[in-house]
Amino acid sequence: MGSAPSSLKREVHEELSCSICLELFTRPKVLPCQHTFCQDCLRDHAEVKIPLQCPNCRQQVRLPPQGVAGLPDNHIVANMIEKLQKQEKHLEEIREQPQSGNRCSFHPSEEVKLYCKQCNVPVCTECCEEGHDGHPTTGLKKAAQERSSTVQALINEGRNIVENYLSFLRSLREEEKTLNEKKQQTDSIIIQAYNQMVLKLRKRKDHLLSKSGENHTKNLHRIQTDRDRVLEDLNELSAACDRAEQELQQGWGEFLSQQTALIEVVGKYSGKAAPTPVQTQPAVFEPTDTPVPVLGHVRVQSLPSAPIPAATAPIPAKPASSNVAAGGRGHQHGNQRQGEHQPQKVTFGERGSGTGQFWDPVGVTVSDEGEMFVADRGNQRIQVFTLQGTFVRHFPTIVSGKEKMYPWDVAMDGEGNLWPWVVGGTKSADFAVQYNKHGRVLRTFDLQQTVWDRGVAVDTRNNHILITQTTGDLKNKHGEFLVFRPDGTLVRTVGQQQGVKHPRYITVDGEGNILVADIWTHFVFVYSKDGQFLFQFGGKGSGEGQLKQPNGICTDRAGNIIVADCGNSRVEMFDKTGKFLKHISTDMRSPRAVAMVRDGQLVVTDHGKDSVSIFQNF
Repeated sequence: MGSAPSSLKREVHEELSCSICLELFTRPKVLPCQHTFCQDCLRDHAEVKIPLQCPNCRQQVRLPPQGVAGLPDNHIVANMIEKLQKQEKHLEEIREQPQSGNRCSFHPSEEVKLYCKQCNVPVCTECCEEGHDGHPTTGLKKAAQERSSTVQALINEGRNIVENYLSFLRSLREEEKTLNEKKQQTDSIIIQAYNQMVLKLRKRKDHLLSKSGENHTKNLHRIQTDRDRVLEDLNELSAACDRAEQELQQGWGEFLSQQTALIEVVGKYSGKAAPTPVQTQPAVFEPTDTPVPVLGHVRVQSLPSAPIPAATAPIPAKPASSNVAAGGRGHQHGNQRQGEHQPQKVTFGERGSGTGQFWDPVGVTVSDEGEMFVADRGNQRIQVFTLQGTFVRHFPTIVSGKEKMYPWDVAMDGEGNLWPWVVGGTKSADFAVQYNKHGRVLRTFDLQQTVWDRGVAVDTRNNHILITQTTGDLKNKHGEFLVFRPDGTLVRTVGQQQGVKHPRYITVDGEGNILVADIWTHFVFVYSKDGQFLFQFGGKGSGEGQLKQPNGICTDRAGNIIVADCGNSRVEMFDKTGKFLKHISTDMRSPRAVAMVRDGQLVVTDHGKDSVSIFQNF
């Protein structure tokens, strides 16, 4: 048992050490995956690994605006390290104190030789005379021998409990290792399934291109055959005319002798129908309007609980949240009405910077041509897709020259050009920029100040640009929306009098009314086309008709209002008076922006999953 203390110290140090620097944590920061690292170690790692991934499990981490310093502190680990360091310092001080032998602490000149049985303390002769007169005593050595067995039994019991706790910690490490390996295996299988499906799609693409090429070749052959036939007739007729014209110039006698041949050739062609245009049949690709291929499903495998050592005292655990089991907030499925129709949905996208990948898709709009424009904020670009989720093109959100801005929202203009307006910000200013559909900057105007993120909408009746704005600090926010002409001239400012705090997204309905979603007050504010306040609805909560951090907002042809209820992880529908109608979706993580399509489809971006969903028949 002599090595037990050093073994315990080593294992405790291992549990409280950073896996990057292998030293005790300093300013420990905890990631969303619950792994903890030193703040400086994470900062160095973040500079090398972009985007940041957990060094242990490789899960991507979305850093707050303050960077690594803004991550939550692991106060439990910090307190444990502080206690450990104080204990080690105390033990070191004890070891460094000079040994006083068996000298009495009250009478330093006397040696302790006796043990007072009544008071259970070692004493010297003078102590017996002064404070322990008449108390039963025994020799110090004999008393130590009598009590050593009891003390040793307690030590042994304590060591056994310590070993059980250490065994439990080792089992947790093994369980974490197993989980990491299982995740890597699952991810590998998902990627393999994806690659196989991509291979099948590539073969199908090659087959369709081959069929298109064969059709094109047949049409070209038909054109060439008709060209050769007409050229042959043209040569014969042209030669006869040229010959007759030449003979006519040479003399009447020669002409009259050859007149019969010319009559024959011209008569041959005057009775024939003129050549008609070639009837070709070009191939046309018609994409199937079906959901994208489904790779498979990720299910949670039930594992047997690891047994707790019998001698270990129970360790309190936090109660399991139903949110985790359901893959979202616990109230979501309870809010879905029994028997309520579930819409068809196509979902595409994932976190990344490649084609068709997103990093915080915060805005979306759809042109009359059926092209979907997505504001990909983290990647500083606009991506364009078909309504089947097929990537078309993308362009960077450039303000001027090479300066890029982070886009916050996007809306189509009202001049019939189908060109998007984008609001966004750089480090120094906010801008409204109009691009053509291929990303060339058409016009720009400065929004004068840098504020919280904004939303944009276009009033197509008068082509006014409506942009939300929030000023002030966290404790004293002021919200409003600004109405501009396309040249940047400010028409009016609306919303200061109704208690609007942080308006994020904005839209205009079919009657010209203006709707603004306020993520701070959890209300939707409705104004007339002239900016007069009409009513508000919502309010913080998770019940029917309540909202929590409402984000994207749009309306359908019937005037029904659709809201991305981000804080409740659902998409809601209200009628034009603000009366709750139904849940459109309750299985999204953080629905952010919404847009209606002319044929009745609904597009929703999911900030939490970095994806886009297209709903039909909702």
